[in-house]
Amino acid sequence: MNESLEFSLTQAPTPSQPRYVAEFLITISVLSYMRPVIICFGLVTNIINIVVFLKAGANDNVTILLIALACSDLVFLVLISMHACGFLLLYLVKLKHWAVHPELVVFLLFWPANTAYDISSFNAVSLGVIRCACVAMPLRFKLVFTKSRTIKWSLFLVVLAVLLRIPMLTIYRVAWRTDPATNLTSAYRLSVNSVEMSRINDILNRGIMQYLAYIIMVTSVIVLSFKLYQASKMRQRCTTKSPQALDKPVTQGMSARDMQVVKSTVLVCSIFILAQLPYIVSSTIRLINPEFDADKKEAMLSYIVMQVSLTFYQLNASINIFVYYNYNSKYRSILRSLLFAKCTQQR
Repeated sequence: MNESLEFSLTQAPTPSQPRYVAEFLITISVLSYMRPVIICFGLVTNIINIVVFLKAGANDNVTILLIALACSDLVFLVLISMHACGFLLLYLVKLKHWAVHPELVVFLLFWPANTAYDISSFNAVSLGVIRCACVAMPLRFKLVFTKSRTIKWSLFLVVLAVLLRIPMLTIYRVAWRTDPATNLTSAYRLSVNSVEMSRINDILNRGIMQYLAYIIMVTSVIVLSFKLYQASKMRQRCTTKSPQALDKPVTQGMSARDMQVVKSTVLVCSIFILAQLPYIVSSTIRLINPEFDADKKEAMLSYIVMQVSLTFYQLNASINIFVYYNYNSKYRSILRSLLFAKCTQQR
């Protein structure tokens, strides 16, 4: 559903693309040092999330989707790490000859990584929709999203994401060429039918799926926030009348545990919405102003936005642990027990 625009790392800007070159180079130099730190942090936190949720037991649809989300985030960060490390090496290591062309290092796993991020996006949207349906119409949907159905749905989302990205997953090949001047052979990235496949990708992923998922997510967050507000007001009225009412489910309301689950869902979905916002804005501008694109007048500005967006994706895949720790008492308890057991073993 999302991707950062590719560009040649070895090409100098053409006369038709003179604007924002300095700003672009500054952005890349700063982000090149930030991304490895974000990715390493995300790798650790997602492994922790998976271990804790598995320890808690995947007995409900929310936990299953959170495990699926952590797994897809972990795969995304593993695959995109090559992209991030490639940028960093290009700035730190100045070599006249690379055994592997820099573009191959940076972009070889770029589209598989974006496919994994698509799966994360689908899981996040599903989490918002399922909680929204269960909260807004509990009698109708409470028993619809069973454990087995949620697992099957998660597997379907993996297949869907791969199918939608097939156009971009099939355009690259690894080829070899020899430099006549040095007689040295190096691997490089060969593109096949990239123009046609990119057009299909623009329609499917940068167009239909992107806006559809964003609209659904925003709508789910609005509904969940409104229901959370209603439940909070209802509990306040019950508290003023009878403190004992807190121990019982409130009619047409939510229990304290359900409210915590909804809060964590709203925050996870909100992080997703904020992470997607730069890309949504840039894609919308691109529709209005065709010059805001690769190989066009505003190419460098679009590259800046896309590289910032990619960093936001990495943050989105890394910081959910803070939400889980603050709004999931069971998660917090299990994590503390695991850390305590680890410290005890070390002693």
